[in-house]
Amino acid sequence: MQDKIFRVLLILSAVVIPIIGGGIVYSLTADASGAFEHFGFWNFIFSDDWITTAGKESYGALPFITGTLLTTILALLMCIPFSLPVALFTGEYFRGKKIAAVLGTVTDLLAGIPSIIYGLWGFYVLRNVFMHLNLSPQGSGILTAAFVLAIMIVPYAASLSSEFIKMVPSDLKEGAYAMGATRAEVIRRVVFPMAGSGIFSAYILAIGRALGETMTVTMLIGNTNQMPETLRTTGNTMASIIANQFGEADGLKLSSLIAIGLLLFLITAVINMIGKILIRKARHV
Repeated sequence: MQDKIFRVLLILSAVVIPIIGGGIVYSLTADASGAFEHFGFWNFIFSDDWITTAGKESYGALPFITGTLLTTILALLMCIPFSLPVALFTGEYFRGKKIAAVLGTVTDLLAGIPSIIYGLWGFYVLRNVFMHLNLSPQGSGILTAAFVLAIMIVPYAASLSSEFIKMVPSDLKEGAYAMGATRAEVIRRVVFPMAGSGIFSAYILAIGRALGETMTVTMLIGNTNQMPETLRTTGNTMASIIANQFGEADGLKLSSLIAIGLLLFLITAVINMIGKILIRKARHV
């Protein structure tokens, strides 16, 4: 009897997740349909207009899609060279030593800090540094937002990658050492092949966090509704435009913001799906 009850609970729990996901997609699609019907689905995606004047309203998502992808890709490119060495430091080279435990604790602490804290630090400290170095005329912009996003996801990716590196069986590494392999060779030929799919999934999750980050980006990207011409210019992301204008929006503008939210949901889902496919293929290699 208890097994049957437990089985029913498991089935119900498994069914709830797709129901919630389907409900989110349905509600977003229903509320965004007004914008898609008015502008056309593809025209809405590839238009760079954002005109709020009554009677001349024209909304397009391209500037915000571009800003989202630019900040995310830049953040990931800056994240990998720092997060992977930290993961190797704590998970392999100094595993079990006090220094690794201290660094691992600090990394986990940084991964759990609320994003608004990073935003405040970036606004009051990093923005002035970028202005002083002439990296951005006004301090805010695509590059500034991407840099702080990278700092946010470095401990997140490093902490997860370190756990996967620690899961590599010691017997395999000891066998490689017994055959005369160096530490670098063991990492390249044993650790990375065994933990590679897990490390890759850690970066996919980091991308997901960067894509949906709102407050930090809103405080640092400049919040201009235009296509970013260079990395030094200001812009907006899909999350920041919703955070900035959702409270005062109604009618067609509200429907357009919800449509942007739906597109962000789909982009995140597609990236995660591609990541899962690549991880599955890597495991079968």
